[in-house]
Amino acid sequence: MGPKKLYRSRKNKVICGICGGIGEYFRVDPVMIRLIWIFLMMFQSWRLLFHSMMGLSLVGTSLVVYIIAAVIIPVEPEN
Repeated sequence: MGPKKLYRSRKNKVICGICGGIGEYFRVDPVMIRLIWIFLMMFQSWRLLFHSMMGLSLVGTSLVVYIIAAVIIPVEPEN
């Protein structure tokens, strides 16, 4: 058994398979990872309503991080 590697999931895929891959890596239900991701994005956007609107939107930043992860993390091998 070799070292664990993080891959984008082929079977637990909604958009790019990032949350599915993270769920498989940590052996957690991918739905929980998706719910946590959505909760954090919504929490960040509500926080912006109560603070000054300086800098980038945190929701936009979260989406950029997701896109970067989709580019960097390789797709799970066919095996």
